[in-house]
Amino acid sequence: MGNRTPLYDNHLKMGAKIVDFGGWDMPLHYGSQIEEHHKVRKDCGMFDVSHMNVVDVKGAKVRDFFRLLLANNVDKLKTKGKALYSCMLTAKGGVIDDLIVYYMDDQWFRVVMNAATRDKDMAWVNTAAKEFGGLTVTPRNDLAMIAVQGPNAKEKIYQALGEALRTPAGALKPFHAAAVGELFIATTGYTGEDGFEIILPAKAAPFTWQMLNEAGVAPIGLGARDTLRLEAGMNLYGSDMDETTTPLESGLAWTVALEPSDRKFIGREVLDKQKAQGVPRQLVGLVLEGRGVLRNHQKVISNGAWEGEITSGSFSPTLNQAIALARVPAAVKIGDRATVDLRGKPATVRVVKYPFVRNGKSCF
Repeated sequence: MGNRTPLYDNHLKMGAKIVDFGGWDMPLHYGSQIEEHHKVRKDCGMFDVSHMNVVDVKGAKVRDFFRLLLANNVDKLKTKGKALYSCMLTAKGGVIDDLIVYYMDDQWFRVVMNAATRDKDMAWVNTAAKEFGGLTVTPRNDLAMIAVQGPNAKEKIYQALGEALRTPAGALKPFHAAAVGELFIATTGYTGEDGFEIILPAKAAPFTWQMLNEAGVAPIGLGARDTLRLEAGMNLYGSDMDETTTPLESGLAWTVALEPSDRKFIGREVLDKQKAQGVPRQLVGLVLEGRGVLRNHQKVISNGAWEGEITSGSFSPTLNQAIALARVPAAVKIGDRATVDLRGKPATVRVVKYPFVRNGKSCF
């Protein structure tokens, strides 16, 4: 038996197929992964993301702490509730985890980190926090998290949880959050669709889930979550990046702030060097030109000229064809073709710019 979120019983009642996910008993799907995927693209659905690691860091030097800890620069966070996506790096520039940090006030930042990396993340954050003195690091195990995503997500949330949310939540720009009563509502997500991620007291989660469901929000499992994020061109930790890759090799250069040049952050020296010398590898999108499915770890080969590897591959329900993210040499260009071995047969893939899908429509 793994760890269970406050919504575990709700999942069972809704007929979820439960699987082990990084030590957590989580719903893979509630009957049909493909139907759940389309539901989010065309209407809306809700995900239990209570396994994510929500941590509050407080203290007078909290901003200085995150300036050192993260590759992105928290000085960009000037208004309360603003969020920043960043990687936390080793001294060698490898990615320990990717995370979202929210600026709550001058002495309080909230971080949402991945579930599977919880132990190593906490060890790293706690060790770094000790150097600063006076910081408190509090994992919020008393909280749950529900993501509601899709074109109709916001309207159905107001319908389910009350019109009083419409003004404060509706006014939020992308990548912002606001506390409304006991709810912490953020315009972040992992599907490429509109919607909110709601952090709330764990004890209130089962009732809230039920209210959303009664307003017509379908439950969505981890299976569709993965195909949705892949279509949206979003990295998955442990697949598209890890401690052996830098953010610059993982399509995440936009999350690295090398200016101002006098800001010291862990892993900076390696990234400065890589930027100056040129990044050896890059992350690109692939589309399979025929039938079949692309899978993680398949080799991508181009006439012996170069070789790469698929980091995330799947069938895209929206595009009705196989897509992938792959790490390939830096010289590979958009439009290049290569082959992937699909069960002993070579299949042609085309290198494309991702995301593959935006606002429910193909980017090609």
